[in-house]
Amino acid sequence: MREEEEKEEEEEEEEEEEEEGRGTWKHAAFHVATTIATPAAYAPLPFALASLGWPLGVCCLVGGTLVTWYSSLLIASLWKWDGNKHTTYRLLANSIFGSCGYWFVALFQQIASIGNNIAIQIAAGSSLKAVYKYYDNDGKLTLQDFIIFFGVFELILSQFPDIHSLRWFNGICTFSTVGFAATATGVTIYDGKNTDRSSVNYSLQGTTASKIFKAFGALGTIAFSFGDAMLPEIQSTIREPPKRNMYKGVSGAYGVIIASYWTLAFSGYWAFGSQVQPYILSSLTTPGWTIVMANLFAVIQISGCFQIYSRPTYALFEESIPLQQQKGYKRSFWRLIYTSFYIIIITLISAAMPFFGDFVSICGAVGFTPLDFVFPALAFSKAGKMPKNSNLSHLVRVTNFLIAAVFSLVATLGCVGAVRSIVLDVKTYKFFHDM
Repeated sequence: MREEEEKEEEEEEEEEEEEEGRGTWKHAAFHVATTIATPAAYAPLPFALASLGWPLGVCCLVGGTLVTWYSSLLIASLWKWDGNKHTTYRLLANSIFGSCGYWFVALFQQIASIGNNIAIQIAAGSSLKAVYKYYDNDGKLTLQDFIIFFGVFELILSQFPDIHSLRWFNGICTFSTVGFAATATGVTIYDGKNTDRSSVNYSLQGTTASKIFKAFGALGTIAFSFGDAMLPEIQSTIREPPKRNMYKGVSGAYGVIIASYWTLAFSGYWAFGSQVQPYILSSLTTPGWTIVMANLFAVIQISGCFQIYSRPTYALFEESIPLQQQKGYKRSFWRLIYTSFYIIIITLISAAMPFFGDFVSICGAVGFTPLDFVFPALAFSKAGKMPKNSNLSHLVRVTNFLIAAVFSLVATLGCVGAVRSIVLDVKTYKFFHDM
């Protein structure tokens, strides 16, 4: 009996240690950068600029960067706002808005996570196929085959128990982000310089209605590019003091984001104008070996992003499993079952409807905009400690209200544009189309 009691105490101590954050601010930066700055997120940005034009496109991109940076710091500041730890976005929302907030975040977090991973599957399959075609242009493997290959790889990574256990892999993914941005930007500029500049057109294409709906979709694309519905989950892995470390981690990640997003978005639109493709790598032509490098960097990076966005769904599965089944080999067995189920569903949708740009737009509008723009502003206004200076406090409240109102409108418009694009694509392409 004595030995059993000691063993139980040791297990409880181990569980408590696991609950305590162990990561540094650098680990937080890796996780945040891996979550946000993915090729699937910023490879469509040149196309978004092409749908808005230079003045409006630049304003939207710069504005989106600043607002999401600010919003991320707001969420980080709410850690233990009422004295209790809020280790997930859902629990944070519940502490501020009650059960309505919990289910609001749970719904939109699932939409964001699933939509993001569908887009990632399509992007990964496209990149892997591009590499394959470079070495075997007459090969018979289709986009769907590579989507399945990527799904199998993600199933293996899904057996890691939590985000912190993937920290070194996410570190590699962060460096791949820089590698992808540098390579893709370099090739873009190279192609742009070797293109007859008189043939590059920057005017908006299509009818008036088409221009309007493309602009709506572009807003959703930009919102998607800054999507990060996982900040409290990441912050829960950080050691004391979690607020300060998270502030540093978020700011470090946004340094990577600005360097990669802005350079690729501006150079991509400059190089190809209104003819740029929704996935920038599809517009690149030479030199071939550098395009292969960019595609490989893309696959490495988004494989880590897929894992982080899978975790909210995995958490819901785990909550439904009886406690006695959550230890030892039984826990591993159940993990294999629910991760397999999830990845099969995501892979099937990605293979059946490989409309990358459309999923990016609708996921950004419906999933990420409410969580990354609207919720942080409202939550901080309700629960955050306002500055003691009354004028500054008033300014913060007005700023938060304007952010919530403007981006609620953006979410609506982006959703309309994205749904219209999907309807048109379904009419044009068959299911399981080899894009």
